[in-house]
Amino acid sequence: MAKKKVMIVKPGTTYLGGQGVTYSSGVSRKTAGSEKVCMNVLPMPPGVHSLPHIHKDIETIAYLLDGECTLFHGDKLENQTLVKKGEQIFIPENVPQAPFNQSSAECIWVVVHSSGDDQDKLVSMPELVKELDKHK
Repeated sequence: MAKKKVMIVKPGTTYLGGQGVTYSSGVSRKTAGSEKVCMNVLPMPPGVHSLPHIHKDIETIAYLLDGECTLFHGDKLENQTLVKKGEQIFIPENVPQAPFNQSSAECIWVVVHSSGDDQDKLVSMPELVKELDKHK
């Protein structure tokens, strides 16, 4: 078995996720060898939303570090939960979701998944984008 080691991940690297938004790389399988959990930072400018998606069999916890953002969730994204600075939201596995920054200021999420990479078992649901377009 490979020996695990303590690692630090420094800021500065970004990537475009399958969710259609750009993340600041954090701890993951790719950066630190993590297999059971990952954490990334997601800055979202005003008016930006992710592509609707699910994380198959993966739980998500997101902490809103700054700003406010609405999480659309449910089979048809029919539910809306406004998350404000300092609040956390838990999203169970297999729940269709899309954060949407409807405010006039940037918001910043710290996102944790119960998997080594936030792209693991990611299922895009582009057919639900029309549901978000109703809220622009």
